[in-house]
Amino acid sequence: MSRYTAEAGAGMKGITFSAWHGKHYVTLAELVVRLGGFGLDLTWRVELDEIVDPRCVEMERRSTGSGMDTLTLLSLTTPFLQLIDAGACGFAGDELVVVLTEFDSSLWDVRAVDERVLSELRQHHPDAKDL
Repeated sequence: MSRYTAEAGAGMKGITFSAWHGKHYVTLAELVVRLGGFGLDLTWRVELDEIVDPRCVEMERRSTGSGMDTLTLLSLTTPFLQLIDAGACGFAGDELVVVLTEFDSSLWDVRAVDERVLSELRQHHPDAKDL
């Protein structure tokens, strides 16, 4: 899906978990918020295989060039936005540090250079398995 997927494998660990917890869909915004201080200063580029909402067009537009800051990404993904196939790549400067990939509205894969990010997500998603 993401042109950054190959790059994400180098130096990153990852987890996968269900995008649904009962009737609750885990949104991209929810995951970004769970990143806490780690994600606040990142620059984001989002790739979408399906445009499911007018906000998706704006996310793609802002993902070109230097990308968008975290608050802009959150403003475009809240309130509730369910994606079908999407990848959000977070950069610290030029370094890719986190990749959030959503598959078919059913699974999230999260890869990060910082194990603390994955530990935090494991606490909130007990079904998480290592990639």
